[in-house]
Amino acid sequence: MTPLPYTLSLLGIGLVVLLAVWLPLALRRLPLTLAIVFVGLGAAVFSLGWLEIRPDPRTYPTLTERLTELVLIIALMGAGLKLDRPLGWRRWETTWRLLGVAMPLTIAAVGVAAYYGLGFSLAMALLLGAALAPTDPVLASDIQVGSPGSGQGDEVRFALTSEAGLNDGLAFPFVHLAIALAAGAAMSVEAPAAISDLWRWLIIDVVWRTGAGVGVGWLVGRTLGWLTFGSERRLASTRDGLAALGATLVAYALTELAHGYGFLAVFVAGFTLRTRERDHQYHRALHEVAEQIERLLMVSLLVLFGGALTSGLLSSLTWRDFLVGLAVILVIRPVAGWLSMVGAPPKFGERRLIAFLGIRGIGSFYYVAYAVNHGAFGLSHQLWAITGLVVLLSILLHGITATPLLRRMDVRLSAKREGEVRNSAPRYNPRPDELSLRYRRRWPSELAPALTRRA
Repeated sequence: MTPLPYTLSLLGIGLVVLLAVWLPLALRRLPLTLAIVFVGLGAAVFSLGWLEIRPDPRTYPTLTERLTELVLIIALMGAGLKLDRPLGWRRWETTWRLLGVAMPLTIAAVGVAAYYGLGFSLAMALLLGAALAPTDPVLASDIQVGSPGSGQGDEVRFALTSEAGLNDGLAFPFVHLAIALAAGAAMSVEAPAAISDLWRWLIIDVVWRTGAGVGVGWLVGRTLGWLTFGSERRLASTRDGLAALGATLVAYALTELAHGYGFLAVFVAGFTLRTRERDHQYHRALHEVAEQIERLLMVSLLVLFGGALTSGLLSSLTWRDFLVGLAVILVIRPVAGWLSMVGAPPKFGERRLIAFLGIRGIGSFYYVAYAVNHGAFGLSHQLWAITGLVVLLSILLHGITATPLLRRMDVRLSAKREGEVRNSAPRYNPRPDELSLRYRRRWPSELAPALTRRA
């Protein structure tokens, strides 16, 4: 006889899959997201006590790292495939501003708040800043551009999509710096050794790992683009989108073997592959498979996150932790995003949306798990609790507000485009004889001869 817990697990997995497929249709016009629903579902299921496991990332940091890593790389491949806009300094100006200004400002501000407000060590404060700075490519999928060739590429959605695709890899150097600081503090490293470690971090973790991520990702994307679209027997004729999963794993694994940033490589590989025959329908098939796999993994992790909330993930929070968590969502990211947009092309309303809609999520858990597994951070319960709080606040606040805000923006942009089309249409100037005929229809018949002679 089949054990009851196993049968219930199969039932639960089946229901989660069906909800992941059908719920987006029901939530399309509502100020809700899949994330809100599945976190609540996980909290409800695990609070009943039917399942023996307690999904707490503090207890299973290695498993947390691997699961979040997998869903992140799938999401990054999907983000790279669906960007319609070609690469360029001017075309991507908003993205460069978010990466070069908003992200460092966010890391610094969160680090200062954690160091002085919460009493964190320098290493833990820097780690918290690096973990909470990136916009999440998984939970931010609802505010990103549409599928390849959909034309849904306004500045707000493009900026958030491209930022989420790149900043997960670019935040990694700061995580490695936090790990190095924690190791140095544990061994009481002297000043000369600390300077040597700083140079090593700059050369290896910043220059080499970033360059390897971009280089290997570009090479994989170009190779797959040639195999798919440029060879004599075009592999795109198979129309099998499962190749997106293979491309993701190949790009990530090769980059990790080269000691580069695999997250960065996956996004670059997806974007580079998209540049080959940009309008080909096969890109849509690749993106659809990547999106489906991402959604299944995402909802599974969100259910586990809901269970972690009922398992005491936030139990160690203090009122200061709540203030810092609220500040990250309501003050630090919006202000940093707004400052990065000063002088940028987007209009005032679009700048506000870009600054505000910086969703935190799965990537934050990955960075904390990675650092805890590779560094000497000691007791990290408070670090986990604050990260969980910020992710929960982001899921609730951004999930409720993102849909109506973007819908209002779409209506405004649509009305603006219609007005521009009307204003650009050539004005019709009737000839005198046409004017006479027009008045002859509208005016009394006794005035028509006089108007005709005057014309």
